[in-house]
Amino acid sequence: MDSAYNSMVSLFQQLGLPSAPEKIDDFIARHHCLSDGMSIDQAPFWNDSQAEFIREALQEDSDWAEAVDQLDARLRY
Repeated sequence: MDSAYNSMVSLFQQLGLPSAPEKIDDFIARHHCLSDGMSIDQAPFWNDSQAEFIREALQEDSDWAEAVDQLDARLRY
């Protein structure tokens, strides 16, 4: 695995979402209710390409996996 770090801002940019810190906080506040049995890539608010990107990031343990894991944790808080 590459040691590059992708921030939450970078992840939101990659997903085509507003990436200002306050916009990220707003997104999380609106969608913070993922159930324990739901994988983050199965959340209903992603479009197909966003869900696929998240799924691949986790399956391949890519440079994005850490940022996706952080987002997952924040969506369950």
